[in-house]
Amino acid sequence: MPDTQSNNCRGQKALLSQLTLSRQLKAALLVLVAISTVLGQTQDAVKNDPDDDENKPREKRGSLVIAPIPISSPAFGSGLLIISGYVFKFNERDQVSPPSWLGAAGAFTNNGSRGLALGGRLYLSENKYQTTFAAIKGRANLDFFGIGRIPGRSPISVPLQMEGTVFFGEVLRNVGRNIFVGPRYQYRRLSAGIDGPVPPGGFEVPEIDLKSNSAALGVHLQRDRRDSTFYPTKGNLVDLTADFFDQAWGSRREYQTYKIAYNGFHSLANKQIVAYRAMACLANGSVPFYDLCLYGFNSDLRGYTTGEFQNRRMFATQAEYRLELPRRLGVVAFGGLGGVGRRWSEFRSDQLLPAGGIGLRFKLDKKNHINYRIDLAFGREGRTLAIGLGEAF
Repeated sequence: MPDTQSNNCRGQKALLSQLTLSRQLKAALLVLVAISTVLGQTQDAVKNDPDDDENKPREKRGSLVIAPIPISSPAFGSGLLIISGYVFKFNERDQVSPPSWLGAAGAFTNNGSRGLALGGRLYLSENKYQTTFAAIKGRANLDFFGIGRIPGRSPISVPLQMEGTVFFGEVLRNVGRNIFVGPRYQYRRLSAGIDGPVPPGGFEVPEIDLKSNSAALGVHLQRDRRDSTFYPTKGNLVDLTADFFDQAWGSRREYQTYKIAYNGFHSLANKQIVAYRAMACLANGSVPFYDLCLYGFNSDLRGYTTGEFQNRRMFATQAEYRLELPRRLGVVAFGGLGGVGRRWSEFRSDQLLPAGGIGLRFKLDKKNHINYRIDLAFGREGRTLAIGLGEAF
């Protein structure tokens, strides 16, 4: 009898997961249809073929992009992310700098998570300078699985509550040969706690992190040889950041985080791109749980929910095939492999975390090739539906 009940329980959970995933995908596709209809009506009104660039009216300085994005994850629940952005040339006479952008985003889910973000990225003086800035305020209710979880073992999660404010800014200077370098600063005021009893073996928030400030001075080094910042078809990007959290500039804990990434892009044929990415993360010192290397964050890799796996060391590799279709549509297929561990020497082949999946694209902004994306990914511990604006990398 216990085995039968367990099997029934697993079957019910699997069915519920499938129904939830179906609703998420349906909602995302409805958003695509709505956007497509509006764009199609606009094109009919000006009698402009969607694939004909020769009959365009006089070019405007910028493009306004607005996208409602259904979101859902085992950690944060289901809800809506609304993104609005203005993509433009900071100086219309500047033919060297990539397009700049300013944006705002608001998010809410059915588990009480809320957030508001304002930010932008500006390219100045014929790409001699770049600056990025952001301000974020919100709260998150999520399932947190602790530190050092071993793949394949039953997860133990706790209902974690976090809220706070984050400020970030950096300035980069082009020192030649598409190499940019400059300082960065970030400040966070956060509070965290467990909503309810902690199960045996579950994560407990350290007292020092119940209410804490973290502040870091850092350096950002980048070599950018891509032909586009939104939809590269050739070239590569090398990106290295190092952040130093110290009491001297307002941080309660003292620690360091380092991240390095390489993105490459290659055109196979007309409207066919192969993109690939490799990255590594390293955290040293008295690192708080929220600044560990988070697997599944920033699309490294899709197929895993942020919070399932985190530790002081992480690597992730992936490749993606991108195909443009008529009528603003596109499809992708991707796969990758990575892992997390306390030390590099602790990585084992039987504990690696593979992932793969497929995706659908819809071109919201033809001028800058900004896509609305829907990715269905399968990982070692389950599957995820990722919906966003712009490519995963």
